[in-house]
Amino acid sequence: MKVILNVDVKSLGEEGDVKNVANGYARNFLLPRNLAVPYNEATVMMFEARKAEIEAKKEQKRKDSASLKEKLEAASIEVEMPAGANGKLYGAVTTHVIADALAKLGFDIERKRIELAGITIKTVGTYKATVKLYEAQSAEIHVVVKAQETAEEKAAKDKAAEKAETKEAAN
Repeated sequence: MKVILNVDVKSLGEEGDVKNVANGYARNFLLPRNLAVPYNEATVMMFEARKAEIEAKKEQKRKDSASLKEKLEAASIEVEMPAGANGKLYGAVTTHVIADALAKLGFDIERKRIELAGITIKTVGTYKATVKLYEAQSAEIHVVVKAQETAEEKAAKDKAAEKAETKEAAN
């Protein structure tokens, strides 16, 4: 069944797109929720009248994604994970971990839009990830994976700091 989308539908398309979908999908999901209207002469004429408005929305989305791209590429993401002495992580850095780190920086990015060169990152180092933005735009972000300090390392640093404080207090 041919339909015209009233709003952006995540896995289907954007407002004003003409799509050919299964009859049941249109009848049971899209049409009752007002997400789409049947494709006929009247609805085509209605969307032709709104074409300028729809294009203006798409242009605004393009501009927003361009500014988001600049902000993402300027940001550096640091992730601390438990790791062994050889730099191999005990866990793995996945798109979910990167999405959480981006959320802490104030970016609202779905993990499905983040792509890693491999499936996961399993060693300490600097990596690049790609974030898919609107249409064909994408941003390349730098991810720095660091090893977390173990309890012994923290204790050793604390002892060294205490010794330094006692020496300064003695002088």
